[in-house]
Amino acid sequence: MSQTPNIVRSASAGSTSNVVRANVVRSSAVTPSAVTPSAVTPSAVTPSQRRAQQLDPTDSTWWRNAVVYQIYPRSFADSNGDGVGDLGGVISKLGYLELLGVDAIWLSPVMRSPMADHGYDVSDPRDIDPLFGDLAELDRLVADAHSRDIRVAMDLVPNHTSVEHPWFAEALAAGRGSAARSRYYFRDGQGPDGSAPPNNWVSVFGGPAWSRITEPDGTPGQWYLHLFAPEQPDVNFDNPEVVADLEQTLRFWLDRGIDGFRIDVAHGLAKAPGLPDMDLDTAIVLRHTDSDPRFNNPQVHPIHRRIRAVVDEYPGAFTVGEVWVDDNAQFAAYLRPDELHLGFNFRLAMAAFTVDEIRGAIDNSLAAVKAVGAPPTWALSNHDVYREVTRYAPDDSPEGIAIGTDRARAMLLVELALPGTAFIYNGAELGLPNVELPDEVLQDPVWERSGHTARGRDAVRVPIPWQGDTPPFGFSTNPHTWLPMPPEWAALTVDAQLDDTYSTLALYRRAIELRYHRDEFSGDAIEWYGAPKGCLAFRRSKGKLVCALNTGPNPVSVPPGDVLLTSKPFVDGRLPGNSAVWLVSRKQET
Repeated sequence: MSQTPNIVRSASAGSTSNVVRANVVRSSAVTPSAVTPSAVTPSAVTPSQRRAQQLDPTDSTWWRNAVVYQIYPRSFADSNGDGVGDLGGVISKLGYLELLGVDAIWLSPVMRSPMADHGYDVSDPRDIDPLFGDLAELDRLVADAHSRDIRVAMDLVPNHTSVEHPWFAEALAAGRGSAARSRYYFRDGQGPDGSAPPNNWVSVFGGPAWSRITEPDGTPGQWYLHLFAPEQPDVNFDNPEVVADLEQTLRFWLDRGIDGFRIDVAHGLAKAPGLPDMDLDTAIVLRHTDSDPRFNNPQVHPIHRRIRAVVDEYPGAFTVGEVWVDDNAQFAAYLRPDELHLGFNFRLAMAAFTVDEIRGAIDNSLAAVKAVGAPPTWALSNHDVYREVTRYAPDDSPEGIAIGTDRARAMLLVELALPGTAFIYNGAELGLPNVELPDEVLQDPVWERSGHTARGRDAVRVPIPWQGDTPPFGFSTNPHTWLPMPPEWAALTVDAQLDDTYSTLALYRRAIELRYHRDEFSGDAIEWYGAPKGCLAFRRSKGKLVCALNTGPNPVSVPPGDVLLTSKPFVDGRLPGNSAVWLVSRKQET
């Protein structure tokens, strides 16, 4: 999930949602009777009974300066020819990931789901959806990745379930005031006939955040809360069963050797007491403010302490939260020693390609974590955010995309020169831009929920091109991939770039290798250099690495030092426009 403004620039609140009937749950396997005591009882697995362990339980700090590669599984590699990526496809590309040099991979959701939001609507959090494979294949992925010294993190979606989750089926059948409904936010509507929603909250995806059900007796009934799509009802963490079930889910995957979790909507797990109305003037699709009662409420922190307590039972495991919080003190609260290990700070991904915005994002991100001693996180894109090539391009022309590519390459050196943990979204290493897709193939729920005023995030989720001259470029044997691939990507395939020493892929490989092996990349802070207009330069506080960025159009001189890596070749001994360089400083440490 995301609240980034970089994808959706306009939206409509839409009309009142349709009545959700008790038969909304269409899976025959999902019935009230499917809920058993084991579904809400914490795991009793002992360390000796675990199927596997984390990659290296003796290393509890590896995540502080790791390079983590995000895999959007349905777009990574398809092993069975159905046009959708899967776990078998990920396994087949582990050699590539080892070659790239990443420390860990993060899998976007692969749990069982009806796919109303491409896996972020989970019907069984302790199983693999057949679209992606099965548990045995997940176990094989973990084992094979570990054999290559690559850790595996999974996406955890605790804020909501699918409407096809057994709990929701039970809640629909159980009626007002039932224990089953208390696991969610069921409320009576306003007005004499209850026909108005309980409050004025809107969905992050557009439209109202409440849907009304039909009661088992056929009468119009209560409303349930869904901060995202109607197929994603929010769970209520005030209910002990909800907390216990999450703890069981954590242990289920950790017992299989999973090395950690990216926690979806980590700032949204607790709602403001009483569910007060929100300020609709600040409501934008995929965006919210720190004062929004839907998110960032103090009651979220005890939940994260419960999560951390479980994860700490598994040495070497980590958590990173999706935390859309602007205030630094509030952001830091999520990273206290007994809460999240890491929290995504998206300021660098939101910054325009200007010195003021980039430096401001870096300074703010470092300041946000300093008070609690946590490492910063850096990301230039993800499955919710415009790809950096498109974001930095002045326009969508071939010339504009070429400039965007140069700038994206430069920002890769900035990102990897910074202290902390770096996240790379699959395809960024190939220099992929967004894809302008036709309306008829769009699948993101944002498209429908916004009344076709916001195109959603499909443009950044098009499958990865691996080889060949025409789609599907080795992603699948099926030409009908789940999202169409543009023929212009022939020059951007992995095979086309592997043997090109000047390719974006080659730059990523070399940069990650240097970051891993060179001791110049040490120190938890940076020191800024003076720089010409349109440029910035910083030095790692304890290492001798200097990173210089030129955002202007003309070549500039760089600080003294030996060139380690450049995003573009020098011009007459000077750093060209829209490029960056790593230097080994000759300055002696004091």
